[in-house]
Amino acid sequence: MAYGSVNADLMTTSDGVSSSGLYGFKNRIINGAMVIDQRNAGASVTAGATDAYTLDRWQYGASQASKFTIQQNAGSVTPPAGFTNYLGITSSSAYSVGANDFFRMSQNIEGFNVADLGWGTANAQTVTLSFLVRSSLTGTFGGAILNGSNANYSYPFTYSIPVANTWTTISVTIAGPTGGSWVSGNGNAVKVQFGLGVGTTYSGTAGSWSANLYVSATGATSVVGTNGATFYITGVQLEKGSTATSFDYRPYGQELMLCQRYFLPMQCVNWCGYRPTASTGALQVPFTYPILRAAPTFTQLSGTVNGSNVTFDVGQAQSNYLRLYHNITYSAGTVAEASLSFTLSAEL
Repeated sequence: MAYGSVNADLMTTSDGVSSSGLYGFKNRIINGAMVIDQRNAGASVTAGATDAYTLDRWQYGASQASKFTIQQNAGSVTPPAGFTNYLGITSSSAYSVGANDFFRMSQNIEGFNVADLGWGTANAQTVTLSFLVRSSLTGTFGGAILNGSNANYSYPFTYSIPVANTWTTISVTIAGPTGGSWVSGNGNAVKVQFGLGVGTTYSGTAGSWSANLYVSATGATSVVGTNGATFYITGVQLEKGSTATSFDYRPYGQELMLCQRYFLPMQCVNWCGYRPTASTGALQVPFTYPILRAAPTFTQLSGTVNGSNVTFDVGQAQSNYLRLYHNITYSAGTVAEASLSFTLSAEL
């Protein structure tokens, strides 16, 4: 080997572990250690009845509003060994679920990140879902894996929490589905769901694939059924293979960038526009940013021009480019000073 050259060959095993002990994208879950919380910065939020993101990449969905509060490190309990954060859910009332009710926490996985699993074909790969969970309740709990955007093919599963208020390690192995329709590319391919109280309509028999939309398994414990009940989870990993391996810790900066493919907060301060003659026109600015999953939804958090609150409009939005503007009248030779903060969402 010549001086200064690099041997780039790297052999990997079927579960993504290299022969040198390095990992690729073994864990298909993003923010499984619950370290990124761009939207709420650790604050508690009351969950509504529509799908809403809490900690990054984790989406809460429900048929009824105001039944849970959700917070990073809720209750300030000691996280399990090897982790500093968890997603905490607390029931706000004792609610009896009806047949069509559902309460769940889930993560949608982009098609590019699970394309190698070959789901929906004869070569469908087995996966293992593992996580650490703690609850004030005991018993059999449930969840499901679903074909994301199509939402008509699912695998309900169960797991046991035998001791209250104690971290329990869970591992569920799921044979890859040879049936069903699975989105590819940058669409919503796979949804991993944890049930918090699910009625009979959206509960199915655990342990097999079914051509139905299921959120959880039949007979699973209802967290929403007990006022003040807690459900804490961290270390969530979905990996190829029939055995749970060690959690795939990624550098914080890398995990943040993975999250920011789907949600990106931005801020512009002391942005100026100038016209030498009096005119009515648009004060505008282009923004470029790392490529998002798709053209984003723009949400303004605050905005001012010359000290007055204003609303900015979107003139163009692409996966890596955005142009914002606000129409104003310039006096000759004046400078318009603006500030703006906003978020861009390209969630699945």
